[in-house]
Amino acid sequence: MLKRVAREDDGSVSSDSLGEQLFNLIDVYNTGYSQKITGMLLEQDKDAVLKLLADPKQLEEQLTKALKTLQQRRLDETDVSDTSDGEDAEALGETLFLRVEELDPLRAREITGMLLEMDAGVLRELLREHNLLETAVHKAQTALSGSDFGK
Repeated sequence: MLKRVAREDDGSVSSDSLGEQLFNLIDVYNTGYSQKITGMLLEQDKDAVLKLLADPKQLEEQLTKALKTLQQRRLDETDVSDTSDGEDAEALGETLFLRVEELDPLRAREITGMLLEMDAGVLRELLREHNLLETAVHKAQTALSGSDFGK
């Protein structure tokens, strides 16, 4: 039932037709990301897409790469509060601790504990942007030293 590329008389194929054919081939794999993977693969030039349609092995390789990329993005974007198990939260905490430890080895546990009270999206941003992490650590250090209290 899989359709192969149907070329028009002038040798051209419409982008919509390529997209539909590519989607149908990708959807067979039941990844749950058929639309996104199709979109990713359609970003290539038309000749590359035609090769994917003609070569199932190459298509499967590209599909596997795209699926890994999407799964990694999903892991990066997963909100800790949405996880059913604490593994993602634990991994985020461990990564945060290691980064905080570089900035303040003596109080890394306390500072990490304070930072973990923040929203998971904010924590991921802190891990991506070192200067933001430094600022957050400095604020926590100030709070721990008591300079913010009673003033």
